[in-house]
Amino acid sequence: MTTTIRELTPLAIQKLGGLADFYNGSEAKQGWGSSGYRGMLAHYYNLMIPPGSSVLEIGCGDGGLLAHIRAERRVGLDLSERRIEQARQTVLDCEFHVGSGELLDLEEKFDVIILSETINEAADVQLLLQRILAVSHPKTRLLINFFNNLFQPLSALATLLRARGRHLPANWLSTSDLKEILRISGWETVTTNHRILFPFQLRGVDFLLNRCLAPLFPPLCITIFCTARPKPSLADLLSEPLSVSVLIPARNEEGNIEAAVLRTPMMGSGTELIFVEGHSSDGTWAEIQRVAAAYPEKRITCLRQRGEGKGDAVREGFAAATGDILMILDADLTVQPEELPKFYDAIASGQSEFANGVRLVYPMERESMRFLNLCANKAFGLIFSWMLGQPVKDTLCGTKVLLRSDYLRLAAGRSYFGEFDPFGDFDLLFGAGKLGLRITEIPIRYRERTYGATNIRRWHHGILLSRMVLAAAKKLKFI
Repeated sequence: MTTTIRELTPLAIQKLGGLADFYNGSEAKQGWGSSGYRGMLAHYYNLMIPPGSSVLEIGCGDGGLLAHIRAERRVGLDLSERRIEQARQTVLDCEFHVGSGELLDLEEKFDVIILSETINEAADVQLLLQRILAVSHPKTRLLINFFNNLFQPLSALATLLRARGRHLPANWLSTSDLKEILRISGWETVTTNHRILFPFQLRGVDFLLNRCLAPLFPPLCITIFCTARPKPSLADLLSEPLSVSVLIPARNEEGNIEAAVLRTPMMGSGTELIFVEGHSSDGTWAEIQRVAAAYPEKRITCLRQRGEGKGDAVREGFAAATGDILMILDADLTVQPEELPKFYDAIASGQSEFANGVRLVYPMERESMRFLNLCANKAFGLIFSWMLGQPVKDTLCGTKVLLRSDYLRLAAGRSYFGEFDPFGDFDLLFGAGKLGLRITEIPIRYRERTYGATNIRRWHHGILLSRMVLAAAKKLKFI
């Protein structure tokens, strides 16, 4: 889409001119006007920006925020010539341009685009968001922070006390307003999070309030962070078929192996099955080898697990996978293999970046999930939705699907959380949340196990899962 100044309304043109005059001719500061506040913002942005990314900040001011951003390439854009000149003199390893987002005219496409309080002053928020699409690719993440309107009186007081720079009247945008404008502008909201109760550095008070208390009182936070991605286009829906690797961790599942092979549909341009046998006490390993030999037309890889636990089996299996899309299918077949094409369609179409099975929609068979397990699943769903900033209803369904390219990025950043998950479910969800992947839940019908006994020790594993949630919360919310 090509946009010229004639597409701006007269009032929007007047607003742009007023902004340029204001920032060119005054000592107005950006945001709360303190380097400490910009450092706080940068702290959260750096948690969301993958290593090696290219970053564009629109409304960069004098480059104070961009100077703190860790990225391979950093570019800033601002309509104030005076502030851009300041940025060029003080932030020497960034590239800066004079211009407004509503009239954005750059040839490059960026991995990450930052709007830090820019939408609070934008002349036309919808046009700004539409123009940004021109410098985005399908995996681009738009990172926005904007001012919580609840604190307009505090903002006025801070300006009066010169703790915040003089500023022009701000746009009144709620979270729901922004989500709707993103939607009609060609974007899809991925996450929202409230941050920062106290925007000043004061002898540890800021740490106590912002890192420890802010996650517990989100409506009282000054800043709202939003992550969005470009909506998948028709071209994405009509893309070439992708290949699939279905990982089947198996421990004491001898009676389910052949059914898993026969019932798993062929998907996309080809499907491989990867069995990872986990120190079984029955004949599971011998059965895997027998079935692989009996069905040579199937692409079956047989691995004996070197480590312990399902999480380790997932990592070993995914390391051996060659497909474009990676799937996990539990060998107990309580999730039916015939459900997998739903997950393929969601990922291959671009509608989802991390497809997670949900067992809590359709009625279950009587013995498929005990009541306490059901309660625990619902509790974990609420906690994860709060931690990840996007809805997650069923965290412990074993069927999880994502692109191999996204998994490799997730694995590269695993050290942030550490390899503390013996099951693999939380590891993948935490990693997807950290990368800002769009998590989509696919309802499936959950059935009773027909062979063997569950490997889950309910109370022991429940306590372990709770400890993992606390550890992850320190990395995702109390940061």
